[in-house]
Amino acid sequence: MPLGRDDVRKIAHLARLDLSDDELAVLGPQLDSIVGYVAQLSAVPTDGVEPLAHALPVRNVFREDEPHESLPVDAALGNAPALQKPFFRVPPVLEE
Repeated sequence: MPLGRDDVRKIAHLARLDLSDDELAVLGPQLDSIVGYVAQLSAVPTDGVEPLAHALPVRNVFREDEPHESLPVDAALGNAPALQKPFFRVPPVLEE
């Protein structure tokens, strides 16, 4: 089932992308192609294949943990949909 224009618009909204109609027309078929490819991969039989996190047997590939200068607050909050300076504003998730 191909993705419709409304589907692409909703995905763009979730990704916080403001796309023009021309961009939707170009990106829609590309996104539909990607989703189709993922569907092909889902059809590959993987019974008996052990899950793995890396294709090679590597251990401890993380860098040393060293302190660095923090990201400025304005840069960190730059793409937030709602702010209550200097914090992210999120809807409540717990009932009172």
